[in-house]
Amino acid sequence: MTLDDLATLIATRKTADPESSWTAKLLSKGPEKCAEKFGEEAIEAIIEAVKGDKARLTSEAADVLYHFLVMLTARDVRLDDVMAELARRQGTSGIAEKANR
Repeated sequence: MTLDDLATLIATRKTADPESSWTAKLLSKGPEKCAEKFGEEAIEAIIEAVKGDKARLTSEAADVLYHFLVMLTARDVRLDDVMAELARRQGTSGIAEKANR
């Protein structure tokens, strides 16, 4: 499954029954809860990165990507828009890009 596939699936779950879909249930709790859950998963990934457990980090990274896309969906931000922003930044030094913000 690609990130595009996952983003599309998450978008379709936005209107699903929260009793039958974890994604719909999470989205029904609002953008703030989606952001909180993303933050929790990011912290768990950081912990596994520090520990050096590759298998656990891989699992947590999948959770982070999923919850990131849920958070974007909760605020009606499309993955395509994020990818377009990355493309816009391509070829620009990270240091120069950050200085221009």
